[in-house]
Amino acid sequence: MATIRLTMAQALVAAMAAQKTLVGGREEPLFAGVWAIFGHGNVAGLGEALHAVRDRLPTLRAHNEQAMAHAAIAFAKASRRRRMMAVTSSIGPGATNMVTAAAVAHVNRLPLLLLPGDVFAGRRPDPVLQQIEDFGDGTVSANDCFRPVSRYFDRITRPEQLIPAFERAMQVLTDPAECGPVTLALCQDVQTEAYDYPEDFFAERLWQPRRPRPDETELNDAVALLKAAKRPLVIAGGGVLYSEAEAELAAFCAAHGIPGAETQAGKSALPHDHALNLGAIGVTGTGAANEAARQADLVLAIGTRLQDFTTGSRALFADPACRIIGLNTQGFDAGKHRAQPVVADAKAGLAELSAALAGWKAPAAWSAEAETGRANWLATAVRYTAAGNEALPSDAQVIGAVQRQSRQSDVVLCAAGGLPGELHKLWQPGAPGGYHMEYGYSCMGYEIAGGLGAKLADPAREVVVMVGDGSYLMMNSEIATSVMLGVKLTIVVLDNRGFGCINRLQNATGGASFNNLLRDARHETLPEIDFAAHAGAMGALARKVESIAELETALAEARNHERTSVIVIDTDPMRSTDAGGHWWEVAVPEVSGRDEVRAARSRYDEALARRDN
Repeated sequence: MATIRLTMAQALVAAMAAQKTLVGGREEPLFAGVWAIFGHGNVAGLGEALHAVRDRLPTLRAHNEQAMAHAAIAFAKASRRRRMMAVTSSIGPGATNMVTAAAVAHVNRLPLLLLPGDVFAGRRPDPVLQQIEDFGDGTVSANDCFRPVSRYFDRITRPEQLIPAFERAMQVLTDPAECGPVTLALCQDVQTEAYDYPEDFFAERLWQPRRPRPDETELNDAVALLKAAKRPLVIAGGGVLYSEAEAELAAFCAAHGIPGAETQAGKSALPHDHALNLGAIGVTGTGAANEAARQADLVLAIGTRLQDFTTGSRALFADPACRIIGLNTQGFDAGKHRAQPVVADAKAGLAELSAALAGWKAPAAWSAEAETGRANWLATAVRYTAAGNEALPSDAQVIGAVQRQSRQSDVVLCAAGGLPGELHKLWQPGAPGGYHMEYGYSCMGYEIAGGLGAKLADPAREVVVMVGDGSYLMMNSEIATSVMLGVKLTIVVLDNRGFGCINRLQNATGGASFNNLLRDARHETLPEIDFAAHAGAMGALARKVESIAELETALAEARNHERTSVIVIDTDPMRSTDAGGHWWEVAVPEVSGRDEVRAARSRYDEALARRDN
């Protein structure tokens, strides 16, 4: 057997560079690059190896380890899991900075290869700089934090271990059911140790998406349930987009007269102008979608985890006889809520379901009611997004301005706070992938780094990042990275001077405004943060606007800029869209000295009783 003598780090990057994928019929590198912040735990080994292959496997430098992992996650999401990136850090804080991002990828079922440096496998210099020591277990390092947030975890303590570890990593990263973050903790001495690797370990491999077809019995059972339904509803999740099944979904709904609704991850799976697209579902849903869900006697949930925001904390589907069909590549998700599982790829599953339902349509009155509900909601949304004369605009009015200045190919990206709820209800995507929301983990700080990853995935599309001042302050360093890499973003910062979303939730549960808005937090002096000056200091073209009209002008100008633009606008922390939506279970104290809390607890108990009945 022919071999090549390489260090473990050299072998790893050579194997990564050999992985290929098909995108639109074209062969592309599976790994688009490696985000790296070097330290003593990875600079000598992995750093030297990456330098040698930099023309085939680009290395990108960022400013924060969590942020560069977010960028890699957004890249994979925008690439519909067809391509991915790796991220490397040193041991210690560099590694643990990435744990939050690993959880984001885990929850959202997105491929991410994490390559943190680790302690010395030989242990002779222990304890080394930044090493965590467990008094009772000599095998533990800080990287063990990745275990619960990785689909696959391995620690490479001998160079030959890379061979089975990398093979297993690739299976997980490319499997539609198992997909999620993989952590290969690389002991820093082992990175530099040589081994005679078999040549075939570096042979090119082409990865194509697996499309499992439904089991015949499961398919037949689902068809029987659909044919018996009088008020069926489709819920489209992110799995529809990952499967590239949006055309099949649109045709399925039209052919069978079934209205459709979308989760945060699934939004843009159905064309916005589809006659049966009722829009967002659940806690942040439209009035049309949630009314259909209230009446539905069957729900076909496609590619969704059915988390509490989608199901209204399991209270949204009000018909006691309502059944759920879970069409999903992952059996764990397909069987949730005592669903009839159909374990299959969304594209393949929809095609076979539709063929088996040939000639069958939902009752015409149900389809017509859905179309009327859709029209009514669209009229409602216009009222909330229209520019007004208020001193401080609402988030919805800012969204309206961005929408009016958008083009069909644009991508709007967000992650946390009140904006995801408003965008889920109100945004009208122009094309699949035009709505990029991280709401599985709802991670503050994802937004700007995520915009960077989304733009890298598809440079031809304009990416508009919408971010609140709270998330901006948590993580903004990748503005500088976007300027450095020439990756142009348009970033709209909505400054409501604090955590307005959680302040509203605090009030809704009977609490006094406390520690959320800056004015209600302990302070000697209220900060007057100049976000435009801050963004400008990192190289962005930045300005603050005073009105919705001025915002629209700034957005139009930003489209023509070649560099990242940051536009700041003050907003009202108290106003949100009170149309649509659904109850969300947030526990309220049973005992309190506040009348408001006691009243909120009474409402909470009543809601629990309605759900449990």
